[in-house]
Amino acid sequence: MSNEERTVRFNGKSGDLNNVSNMLHTVYQALEEKEYNPINQIVGYLLSGDPAYIPRHNDARNLIRRFERDEILEELLKNYLESEEK
Repeated sequence: MSNEERTVRFNGKSGDLNNVSNMLHTVYQALEEKEYNPINQIVGYLLSGDPAYIPRHNDARNLIRRFERDEILEELLKNYLESEEK
């Protein structure tokens, strides 16, 4: 079996995902206060890794950079799927 045919297993970090959730709420609120579209800005950051999508307002830029982007995506996906089950 070639490397292209194998499925690679991804093991996310076992960090405290509750902190990711709290951080996202804080960043979202900071973006709203600055009158940005929070969803667009967070998606831009997650896709590009460019912290310029997140303002320094309320320390939002430093907060979001405390976590790897894959940790943030993991939390978003987990919460989405859990909400769909209800």
